[in-house]
Amino acid sequence: MVPMKEKATSFDIAHLAGVSQSTVSRALNNSPLVNQETRDRVQRIARELNYKVDKNASNLRKQKSSTIALLLFEDPTSDDSMINPFFLAMLGSITRACAAAGYDLLVSFQNLEDDWHAEYEDSNKADGIILLGYGDYTDYRSKVAQLESQGTHFVRWGAPDAAHPGVSVGCDNFQGGYSITEHLIALGRTRFAFIGDSGNKAPEFMARFQGYTEALTSHNLYENSLQSDAVSTEEAGFDAIQGLLNDTKPNEVGLPDAIVCASDLIAMGVLRALRQTALKVPDDIAVVGYDNIAVSAFTTPALTTVQQNTKLAGELLVSTLIKAISNEKVEDFLMPAEVIIRHSCGAKT
Repeated sequence: MVPMKEKATSFDIAHLAGVSQSTVSRALNNSPLVNQETRDRVQRIARELNYKVDKNASNLRKQKSSTIALLLFEDPTSDDSMINPFFLAMLGSITRACAAAGYDLLVSFQNLEDDWHAEYEDSNKADGIILLGYGDYTDYRSKVAQLESQGTHFVRWGAPDAAHPGVSVGCDNFQGGYSITEHLIALGRTRFAFIGDSGNKAPEFMARFQGYTEALTSHNLYENSLQSDAVSTEEAGFDAIQGLLNDTKPNEVGLPDAIVCASDLIAMGVLRALRQTALKVPDDIAVVGYDNIAVSAFTTPALTTVQQNTKLAGELLVSTLIKAISNEKVEDFLMPAEVIIRHSCGAKT
């Protein structure tokens, strides 16, 4: 036990309770993140040690820090960055918007397994959170819901959805998928394939697929279309198109003459795989991507794609979060998508 002449600290309680200091803080604040048994044990030890919360320090922690936290989640990449290139462009806009508003930006790399949703509540390092970049939404839905329930100010990048907690800023992925597919149909393309996950684990990809599906259906072209799952990497696109071209189904309905990819990274893998075949882009197969990342203009051939305005996105994420921090009314915002035409698609020859 701690000698009576010494003032007990949360470290002492953590040691005696066999938990972390952050768990002690949560338990003393009756956080639902700590089970009842642990809360009771921590609070009992605190009483035995005559531990008193330093109200001045607590109040100081609750003061505004004029800092915004940007939490980036790991994405599979071909290099060591683990950051999707699309989000690197948005990061620059977020940084400038924070500086213009007088806020510091704290960038943190988070693993989905980390207890970031709880640690933020305890640390008060920032006044609000921007969530940027993720893979499987179902893996972290409960943590985002916890942020909302504990009153944390946050905004996430992604299309608005009633099933998603919190306020979001996103792009109209349905419209983007529809518009790029309509463009290909207008060029005379009739046999289509979509490469990218189309389930609810990746809401953005699913919306792009739904737009693609709607465009094909309106022209009676959907029945013989193909779809192959792929995450947003070049390797996944490379493997998906190889599997699609070798599958028996394309041989029954004819090889696709248009490939709609859910991201530019997937499209780059598709282009690389097609260069190893006798098929030519765009003469035999048109290929389009989504995101308009910087390198998409320099692929061979240059990639037709869908642009999401990363400059506007960064500005909106910051301004929306600052309004939320100030307890002003905030709403979801959906940006339009724009088709960027380059050489990877053309009129059917």
